[in-house]
Amino acid sequence: MLKKGDQFPTFELENQNGEVITNESIKGEKAILYFYPRDNTPTCTTEACDFRDNLDLFNSLNVNVYGISGDSKKKHQNFSKKLDLNFDLLVDQDYKLSESVGVYELKKSFGKESMGIVRTTFVLDETGKVIDVIEKVKVKTQIEQLKEILG
Repeated sequence: MLKKGDQFPTFELENQNGEVITNESIKGEKAILYFYPRDNTPTCTTEACDFRDNLDLFNSLNVNVYGISGDSKKKHQNFSKKLDLNFDLLVDQDYKLSESVGVYELKKSFGKESMGIVRTTFVLDETGKVIDVIEKVKVKTQIEQLKEILG
């Protein structure tokens, strides 16, 4: 798992509109990169709406928000449109970035084991260094935690 003080790895992912977002293109401003399991599930929907509803606050702090999951560009487009999201969702269909930051793990759900993204949020500084990591995110308290981190 990537830790506080680590440099965020190099990446090149498409957003919901097919535009390529890279670690270089997000440098210069702080960023929140939140990894989530799947579009259109209840908890992931709540999380996306929380970021949408608090985006003005993050923008006022010069912080960009990016959601990342293994869903396709088409699924991201539909999810974004349905919820009227005002930030980018990035496609990590091969889970390379998720694996490299340590959030793609064996999970248990309803007694079944499968590989998937463990809900985790990284806060980066202007140089791409990790300021903080929220592991095993609790969606109900995440925005408050981020407000404290970004102070």
